[in-house]
Amino acid sequence: MNILRTELDGPLILEPKVFGDARGFFMESWNQRSFDAAVGHAVTFVQDNHSRSARGVLRGLHFQLPPHAQGKLVRCTQGRVFDVAVDMRASSPTFGRWAGVELSEENHRQFWIPPGFAHGFLVLSESADFLYKTTAFYDQPSEAAVRWDDPSLAIAWPLDGIEPLLSGKDRDAPSLADARRFD
Repeated sequence: MNILRTELDGPLILEPKVFGDARGFFMESWNQRSFDAAVGHAVTFVQDNHSRSARGVLRGLHFQLPPHAQGKLVRCTQGRVFDVAVDMRASSPTFGRWAGVELSEENHRQFWIPPGFAHGFLVLSESADFLYKTTAFYDQPSEAAVRWDDPSLAIAWPLDGIEPLLSGKDRDAPSLADARRFD
């Protein structure tokens, strides 16, 4: 597995070794030892989620606060998405900065978003199947969000004329200045 560091302390891009031929491909999509070595400590995942979304759907930017903070290991198994992590740790020197990566069925990349970061993605293909492992169970009272298009974040979403399709919760999410955050 190839590990690519982002400009933020924590999020990682993981590129698994893919073995392909005329019959298709094989890859190891998950290995506890390799993942723990990549992030530098043991990580326990408790839940797997799968979403399917149409072109232009923008989900996020979501996170959970302690004591139910979630780390997420995400990947796109069908289609293409632009995936984003935003540092929500108020004490971090990179608070409010973001890292983004394209995830697709072709590149097989995975993105590790540790606790303390908001997460969101934009579907670039006609549809996308998006899978993620989480380190904590969903907990509605701990749920928080920050507005996807907050000018202070200046996320370079590759909209290319797409009008994003948002949930009401995402449309009404607070700005970074007003959002809940990690201490």
